Amino acid sequence: MAIQIKTIDQLKLMRKAGLIVGQTLELMREAITPGITTNDLNQIAIKNLAANGAKSNFLNYHGFPAVICASVNDEIVHGIPNDRVINDGDIVSIDFGAIIEGWHGDAAFSIIAGTKNVDDQKLLDTCEESMWRGIAAGKSGAKLTDISYAIENYIHSQGKYGILREYGGHGIGSEMHQEPHVLNFGAAGMGPEIKPGMALAIEPMITRGSPKTKVLSDEWTVVSQDGTRGAHFEHSYAIAPDEKPFVLTAIDGGAAKLAQFGIEISTLLS
Repeated sequence: MAIQIKTIDQLKLMRKAGLIVGQTLELMREAITPGITTNDLNQIAIKNLAANGAKSNFLNYHGFPAVICASVNDEIVHGIPNDRVINDGDIVSIDFGAIIEGWHGDAAFSIIAGTKNVDDQKLLDTCEESMWRGIAAGKSGAKLTDISYAIENYIHSQGKYGILREYGGHGIGSEMHQEPHVLNFGAAGMGPEIKPGMALAIEPMITRGSPKTKVLSDEWTVVSQDGTRGAHFEHSYAIAPDEKPFVLTAIDGGAAKLAQFGIEISTLLS
């Protein structure tokens, strides 16, 4: 399937969806404290989707039963919200998406509830920074795997972390998951050229140990085989018609973080 190229009007609808995603994730981030349940977080997301007239792209996706993925500690991705109580020091990873007029947004973050273990916080910081370096590398004219290389290179520079091999980023637009698949590892300089109108969800997933995972009996929750804790960060970004990037799911469009790499975001989607 060909990579979908969006018009500026379509990207503007994706920005609307992305803002709802970003704002909803912030509400959940503020709510994640010891004692809350993952289903409580799902309810926050349900209410904010309704308040903004948006639809969920997670609910009923291949049968998924919630509007967020909530993964705790050794659960890396695709955890199903339930009555599990978040404990002090838990790593909580939230993945969430929204649809506006048929156009999708998708983003994720990890956070430590309460007391922060230094090694766990470095895991999160490494994962998040690798995402931003991947986005920065994915400029107009770059090759797709320039993103992959930037992510892997940074993660390996920070320590012995496991980069999940079976899961990665993806194109996004009129569907949540589109071509191309974006690996979080590999050599630079390969794959399709990144062009204006393309939108990609960049999402590194790493563990403090082995990259090997398994899926639990619920057929969704992905956990590390060795029981080590994991982190997951994601943003959806696009290349605007002016050939500048814009992070659709970041409240500021990615301006602050990308400025650290000397990159100016597009003003066409602000």
